[in-house]
Amino acid sequence: MFIYYGLALFIIVLDQWTKWLVLKNMELGERISVIDPYLGWLSHRNSGAAWGMLEGQMWLFAIITVAVIIGILYYFHKHAKGQPLFQLSLMVLLGGAVGNFIDRMYRGEVVDFVDVLIPVIGYDFPIFNVADAALTIGVVLMVIYIIYDEKQQKKKVS
Repeated sequence: MFIYYGLALFIIVLDQWTKWLVLKNMELGERISVIDPYLGWLSHRNSGAAWGMLEGQMWLFAIITVAVIIGILYYFHKHAKGQPLFQLSLMVLLGGAVGNFIDRMYRGEVVDFVDVLIPVIGYDFPIFNVADAALTIGVVLMVIYIIYDEKQQKKKVS
């Protein structure tokens, strides 16, 4: 169990460290090209949810995030025992949720910095951070777990 909490803590620390680096070394709006034009670091702030939705609604984000964190911890301790993929997905989600929660409570906005252009379709993906990536990975792992678990349940029934 502690290894899973360690993973969540690692995600939180990595997220906050990378955001600190951006805040200390880049001006707001500054872009550093990594693989031009497809990948760069772009100092950006977001006072909303994903893609800037619900901008400035910090009270709402606080309530939702606390509820999500409580739900993650509940499921981790009550339903995920002996199911490593479920445990992993929950702790990756926890790390991402707490990472952005710290920003919202401490700074009043989230520091985003990963700027990606998808070349095949020419899509400039919304700027994100380590916590956002963890949330996305956590959801993907959860979907994989749910699909796998449903297949296992069907096998037991038949």
